Amino acid sequence: MTESDKTTHFGFETVREEDKAGRVQGVFSSVASKYDIMNDVMSGGVHRIWKDAMMDWLAPRPGQRLLDVAGGTGDISFRFLKRAGSGHSTVLDITESMLVEGRKRAEAESMHDQIDWVVGDAMALPFPDNTFDVYTISFGIRNVTRPQEALNEAYRVLRPGGRLMVLEFSQLPNPMMQKAYDAYSFNVIPRMGQIIAGDRDSYQYLVESIRNFPDQETFLGMVRAAGFDNAKYRNLTLGVAALHSGWKL
Repeated sequence: MTESDKTTHFGFETVREEDKAGRVQGVFSSVASKYDIMNDVMSGGVHRIWKDAMMDWLAPRPGQRLLDVAGGTGDISFRFLKRAGSGHSTVLDITESMLVEGRKRAEAESMHDQIDWVVGDAMALPFPDNTFDVYTISFGIRNVTRPQEALNEAYRVLRPGGRLMVLEFSQLPNPMMQKAYDAYSFNVIPRMGQIIAGDRDSYQYLVESIRNFPDQETFLGMVRAAGFDNAKYRNLTLGVAALHSGWKL
């Protein structure tokens, strides 16, 4: 099979692997200016609690270097640096318009000298081996064409003793609860996207991409396959989201 014959998911649509990154870039370019507002509306603000839980488990330390992949508008980086007290973050995202929104936030919060903004691909990070103390990716890895390659790259660029932390939507263990959550996701979120961001299709894709992402145990196996030790996960809000952690030892 040639590279052009390989396929993957774009929501519920099957597309060529080489086309997915461009499609994802189109989604986030469309919603960049309303992305943070939509996160609050879609989750009722719960995404903030999940991100705080991520920081609680991560326990940032002063002087650490963070790589925040698919970091978009920098939400995780701001939280990390404020918790650490000092340090540096590099936010990498495939969509430049998301980074532009993040730079505006950094300037408004007088944190522009602590954060670099890099356009790049999670599957081919433009950094040397053993560079960062912490790697985070929040609600982004399901949009990567080949998530296993992104995890392999995370392992490569982390220093020995470095920490991986992935926050992503996941699967509820109770079928009835999952059915109710699906009903909300498919019927409400795209409508919100239309009203607030003027873009129903992008939020339809985002809902579909959640359903295609591996469950907690399957993704845990992928983290271990990348080489991470002491890999674990924690469910958030009964499994609506999950945190996966691993160490490069």
